[in-house]
Amino acid sequence: MIIDVHGHYTTAPRQLREWRARQIESAGRPFTEPLSISDDEIRETIENGQLRLQRDRGTDVALFSPTAGGMGHHFGDARTSIQWSRTVNDLVHRVCTMFPDNFIGVCQLPQSPGVSPTECIAELDRCVNELGFVGCNLNPDPTDGYWTDPPLTDHWWYGLYERMVELEVPAMVHVSMSCNPNFHGTGAHYLNGDTTAFMQFLLSDLFRDFPTLRFVLPHGGGAVPFHWGRYRGIAQDMGRPPLEELLLGNLYFDTCVYHQEGIDFLVKVMGAPNVVFASEMIGAVRGVDERTGRYFDDTKPYVDAVPGITEAEKRRIFQDNALEAYPRLQSRLGVAPA
Repeated sequence: MIIDVHGHYTTAPRQLREWRARQIESAGRPFTEPLSISDDEIRETIENGQLRLQRDRGTDVALFSPTAGGMGHHFGDARTSIQWSRTVNDLVHRVCTMFPDNFIGVCQLPQSPGVSPTECIAELDRCVNELGFVGCNLNPDPTDGYWTDPPLTDHWWYGLYERMVELEVPAMVHVSMSCNPNFHGTGAHYLNGDTTAFMQFLLSDLFRDFPTLRFVLPHGGGAVPFHWGRYRGIAQDMGRPPLEELLLGNLYFDTCVYHQEGIDFLVKVMGAPNVVFASEMIGAVRGVDERTGRYFDDTKPYVDAVPGITEAEKRRIFQDNALEAYPRLQSRLGVAPA
């Protein structure tokens, strides 16, 4: 089975964007307008979008969440974020209910700058216990580009982590948009978020406090694989344990890298046990690579072509690592890791 852990509902009908714009405009005042999207409209966007590509590319199931770039946690206040998160999580749930063999939900959290992450627990509980979601996306920077909240390893986050451990759900560390003009949203802010989160983990004893807490670092982990020696050296100079011992039992790096050499290097440096298959298809990079004739986000052929990769390693990347990182998947899919 090929499990894609990184999918977003980027093709949602235009009514969602229009509703969101009106909600943002009303921030600070009650907004009670219902969102009206029909099942037929959802079916059309999925069948002509993610589902068609899933079938064309030979993958089986995708973990599906609201559009990361649309989380926009800096807009409005906590009430704005709660309403928006519930709305888009419910929409993703409708997709997963209509296509249960192809999509499994991952939720957006109602984060807001300066608001305790424990305020996200109610929505996490709802999505996991009522909607059957198996994970969440966690924004390390709810300001969307200015990084004023404490680092992910601060006790500020611990109440949320405790609940994640109790529910057996991991988080994909995923920033949203960038409203800082110095940082392009997908070309800089995304990769900075992945790299920054890793460095925060390196400097902390978070996983001693939460030994079963799991995170997925998307986009190949940003700069981490390329600078693995630098990070090993930083840890060594600080008297920290080896990174393999300190972090790699709790972190996975996804394959949203979009070129063969990058995937080759990712698997070589991080090792198959810490790489999890993902595509983020119909995401930030949507074009065809003129060098290969394939879409940049068609990532399965990259994994298949890694030099010297074994069938056992491919099984880990395509299936088993996802089942380990997202334990609730095992019962949903009726499959256990080897």
